[in-house]
Amino acid sequence: MATTNESFLSGFQVNRRLLAGGAVLTGIGAVLGAAGAAMVCAALATAGRSWVRSLETPPTALAQRALHEAKVASVAGWEAWRAEHGSPN
Repeated sequence: MATTNESFLSGFQVNRRLLAGGAVLTGIGAVLGAAGAAMVCAALATAGRSWVRSLETPPTALAQRALHEAKVASVAGWEAWRAEHGSPN
């Protein structure tokens, strides 16, 4: 016995008022969730800024120092390798 889509779906009826109400509440929930997430991000950004201001050494100075130390270590390693393996020139 073959059934068509029309006869299969004929008994499926959606309460449109309930569906619309659910869609509205879902939209309101999404807006409230986005607003809450924005408030959390603002609070974390404010706390982060005040923490960075309270540091004795700014993060940029720490980064510059670390980069300088890495360059010095790289040059020292290259010179040690050249001393052991001979100059490529």
